[in-house]
Amino acid sequence: MKLIKNATVINKGKTFVASVLIKNDRIAGIYNSDVPPEIIDKAEIILAEGLWLLPGVIDDQVHFREPGLTHKGDIHSESRAAVAGGVTTFMDMPNTNPQTTTVDALNWKFDRAAETSLANYTFFIGATNDNLTELKKEGAKRAAAVKLFMGSSTGNMLVDNTSSLEKIFAEVDMLIATHCESETIIKQNIAYYTSKFGEDLDISFHPKIRSEEACYASSSEAVRLATKHNSRLHLFHLSTAKEMSLLENKSLKEKKITGEVCVHHLWFTDEDYVEYGNLIKWNPSIKTKNDRDALRKALVEGRLDVVATDHAPHTLAEKQGSCLKAASGGPMVQHSLVAMLEMSRQGLWTPEMVVEKMCHAPAELFRIKERGYIREGYYADLVLIDPNRSWAVSPENILYKCGWSPMAGQTFSHSVVKTFVNGQLVYDNGVIDDAVRGREVKFKD
Repeated sequence: MKLIKNATVINKGKTFVASVLIKNDRIAGIYNSDVPPEIIDKAEIILAEGLWLLPGVIDDQVHFREPGLTHKGDIHSESRAAVAGGVTTFMDMPNTNPQTTTVDALNWKFDRAAETSLANYTFFIGATNDNLTELKKEGAKRAAAVKLFMGSSTGNMLVDNTSSLEKIFAEVDMLIATHCESETIIKQNIAYYTSKFGEDLDISFHPKIRSEEACYASSSEAVRLATKHNSRLHLFHLSTAKEMSLLENKSLKEKKITGEVCVHHLWFTDEDYVEYGNLIKWNPSIKTKNDRDALRKALVEGRLDVVATDHAPHTLAEKQGSCLKAASGGPMVQHSLVAMLEMSRQGLWTPEMVVEKMCHAPAELFRIKERGYIREGYYADLVLIDPNRSWAVSPENILYKCGWSPMAGQTFSHSVVKTFVNGQLVYDNGVIDDAVRGREVKFKD
């Protein structure tokens, strides 16, 4: 047994001092007053006075690059970075090599994660123009959801056949999660800007090419299809003020159409391209300050439901070149929680809201069993935070396999002190226990 003693617990919108008992892989007790002496005598005591205790973060969108792209990330390396950042569960995307578009490929990933992942794990099965039969197999329901690319990105899994899109929304009895950017508008923008300025466009053209119009045209079409077929739709990495009109301001349980925002779209604006260049090239693109402020407002209002990372490592060599050639995506999973807490310190939102959007809401939205809360009987996926220990991101403490971070040089006010996965201490003040293995996430019926 382990007893986390006198922590400041942040859970379900409340903050209070309590001691939390871990027995095997579960939370066995939450004590708001004195802990029974027999527990004190038997348990390993972890003194936590002045520290915050949060549920482990559930990141609903990562690209851990395995199989096929493991020169820049793999399940083991990126799960190490995840637990160092307080992320205890990840949900991995299908645009690997081979792509995760069959039940067999999906099962391979689960087997691989069981062997190598330090965090809990689940995976998406990807839609294509012609794999509806796979998506309707019973084995596909092992996945967290169906990932649908309605715009091409890394790995090019674009589904652009109108008939295929209709059938996916009409016939797939699973949550559909979408990457929404209009390929038609993107191609038109590329043609326009290259004809005017040549092929060697710098990064400032990226948000002009992958524009607000490209995002909204695709997102609104996804909403139309989901509404028509009464599907459950989750819009990934929304990046524009205009798209916020597609989302309703009501409780998560009342919604069939939900939205996610990524940390980088809440942190950066297009003004930062001057300093960071291709390091902050993502699809969808980082856009204006007005867009960022609208996303922040929608998050607080409840229009946006989940905060994630779209963690997508590339080598620095792959991030070089013009805006049409440099790889899109960046590593974020080690720094997402501290970045969100940093923004809470700036007064943008509360730590309670950070827990809601990064821990509780993903568990509810994906119907995850017994995770996402500090609750008796739930798995002991827990994170201890020191809210007053500042630190700077440097090459020495970056754990991503690609070796860099767009947050390099940034000083954060909060530190992850300890991370527990299923009751096991996997991260302890900079030391990682590589023997710990996470578990497959299970879902409610």
